[in-house]
Amino acid sequence: MVLHLLPTRTAGAAENMAVDFLLLQRYPHADAARFRHYGWRSPARTFGYAQKIATVRALLAETDRLRTPDTEGVRLDLCRRPTGGGLVDHRADWTYALVIPRGHPLEELRATQSYHAIHEALAAALREQGVPAETKPAGGDEEPEGGGVCFQRAEVHDVVHGATREKIAGAAQKRNKHGLLFQGSVWRPAVGRPDFDWERFEADFVARLAEALGLPAEPVPWPDFNDDEVSGLTEQYASAEWLEYR
Repeated sequence: MVLHLLPTRTAGAAENMAVDFLLLQRYPHADAARFRHYGWRSPARTFGYAQKIATVRALLAETDRLRTPDTEGVRLDLCRRPTGGGLVDHRADWTYALVIPRGHPLEELRATQSYHAIHEALAAALREQGVPAETKPAGGDEEPEGGGVCFQRAEVHDVVHGATREKIAGAAQKRNKHGLLFQGSVWRPAVGRPDFDWERFEADFVARLAEALGLPAEPVPWPDFNDDEVSGLTEQYASAEWLEYR
């Protein structure tokens, strides 16, 4: 088994969510773990699969009320994720997806344990550049709650700043017969370092992930997905039916 490192791509919210799901469902090398960092073509927010659209709209109304003059009039792309968690603003984040195939020891862990293991790797990569990052300890054996606005409050095993206690990173997971999809977000402003090297962070994070997974990391070309399947799933994720599913 190997950890495949995919090229960075930028897309709209619906396409990003569709591609992450296809990395779980249709990846041509089913026995390989796969990782990608990606960007957003336009300002975007995503929200968890289980969130009710009425709740999301109420949260959006509250956050939009607090908009500053530089964000007035900005239209934000909105999409429901295939994973759980809360409402995430992607305008200032560093976004990634990791898929761990069925049968890998980390995939077989409980949700809290896999969440913790991946965030420990992320926190270690932040510490490589002097950011005092750590995972928030558990008060019991509970799962991360999610369901609200992601970076307003740190949940168990989220990555927080050791000095400010501000939340730096959170994520959401989905498990099925193909494996585990982990969609993660790092809030750049919470890192607190204007000189932070994000390219170095990616390399350090990948190295720590490979160590946690016990797998060699290998850069690979973009997978040869079926174009019709990609466009069809993107249309589904962009549809009102998907947005208002709950």
